[in-house]
Amino acid sequence: MDISNHSERPEELEGRNYIRWDSKGVESIPEGEQEDIQAVADMINDIQKAQYNSHRHCYSGTHARTQGIVRGTFVVPDDLPKHLKQTELFQKGGEYEVVARYSSEPGDPGLDDRIPQPRGFAMKLFGVHGDMFDAGKDYPTQDIEFNSTPALDLATAKVTKEIIDLRINYGGDQKELYKRLEKRPDTDLQKYRDTVRNTHLESTRQYSQTAYRFGDYVIKWCLVPDSETQRKLYDETVKPDDGPDVLHRWLQNFHKEHDASYLFQIQLCENLEDQPVEYAGKVWDPEKYPWQTVATLKIPKQDSFNYERKMFWEDHMRVDPWHGLKTLQPLGGPNRLRKVGTCLVSFHLLVEFRLWEIGVLTDRAMPVYPASSALRRKMNGRKEINVKSIDEIPGMA
Repeated sequence: MDISNHSERPEELEGRNYIRWDSKGVESIPEGEQEDIQAVADMINDIQKAQYNSHRHCYSGTHARTQGIVRGTFVVPDDLPKHLKQTELFQKGGEYEVVARYSSEPGDPGLDDRIPQPRGFAMKLFGVHGDMFDAGKDYPTQDIEFNSTPALDLATAKVTKEIIDLRINYGGDQKELYKRLEKRPDTDLQKYRDTVRNTHLESTRQYSQTAYRFGDYVIKWCLVPDSETQRKLYDETVKPDDGPDVLHRWLQNFHKEHDASYLFQIQLCENLEDQPVEYAGKVWDPEKYPWQTVATLKIPKQDSFNYERKMFWEDHMRVDPWHGLKTLQPLGGPNRLRKVGTCLVSFHLLVEFRLWEIGVLTDRAMPVYPASSALRRKMNGRKEINVKSIDEIPGMA
C-alpha cells in the first residue's frame, strides 16, 4: 500500500476544489446497517467474555494490549493557510495537553509482540472548547484514534460482521481462516494485517483509516514520526529471539532517552469515487491528494510504562471519536458503528442501554463502543471516568 507523501506549494493546495462535508453522497446509510452494528456489538462482547475466562479480567474488544501511555503537547501553529483553519481546534494557534496510548490492535492482551499485527495509537486532547457532541459535551476534550494500516479491513459494518465472525470461528487456525478469506473479493485487504512491518512503535506512521469532518470539508488524518532518531529506528524490525514483550521494552527505552515528535497531517477529500467515505478499505492516493501538516505532537522524555496510569486507562477511561467537536464529526459506516446515543440509534436501543448499565438486561449488547466499554466496567467492577484534566489521571505527574 503506497503511503508516500507528495509536496506541493501551499497556494496550489489552497485553491483546490475540496468537497464539503454535507455534500450529497458523502454519507449514504445502507439497508440493514443497524442490524449489522448490533451483531458486531454482540460478537465484540463474546470476545471480551472469552478473554475474561482466560485472564479473569475484561479488556477492550480491540486494542487490548497496552504498550505504553505518555504525556505530551499538541501544538497548532497560528499561520495555517485559510483552507486549513477549520474547526475550533485549528482556527487559531494554540497548545493542548495530551495523554496518548500505544497499543497492539487485536483483542488479546497477551498477544506476542513478535507476531506482526496492526498497532494503534489513541490520544485525548485537553482544553478543547467549542460545540461538542452530546456524549462528551461536559468534557473539554477531543479524542483522536489511529491505526498503523492506512486502509481499514473492517471497511463497512457488513464487512465487519463477516470478518469478525470468521476470526472468532477460525482465528486459531490461520490456514483454515485463509481458505475462507480467499473466497472473498477483498482477500488482499484482509490478509494485509498479517504482513505489516513489525518495528518500533514510536517510528510507525499512524492513520485515521476512516473519514472525518474538518470544518467545511472531509478529511482523513495521519501521524508521522518526525525526529531523526524515530526515523532511524524504523529500519530495525522484530526478530524471533527478541522476546514476547519486545515492543513494550523498545518503546520504554526510547521514551526514557529521547524526546519524540510527530507531524499531525490531514488529507482533504476532492473526489468521492476515488476517495470513498462509506468504504474505508481504500487508501486515498497521497500523490493525487497530498498530506498537509496542521499540527505537531511533542512528547518529552518520560517513563512510558507507568503501572498506575496503565490500569487507570484500561479500567476507567475510554477514547471515542464521538467525544469531541461536532466540526470533527466521524463520517461513514465504520464510524457509525462506533456511535453513541444519537439519532441513528433507535429509542428502544437507548432505553435498553440504560437498563443494561444498571443490570436489568444482562444478555444484551449495545452499539460497539458503549457495548465494549460497558461490559468491561461491569465485569471488572469499575466505573467509567471521563477526565476533564490530564492531572486527574494517576501517574501523569
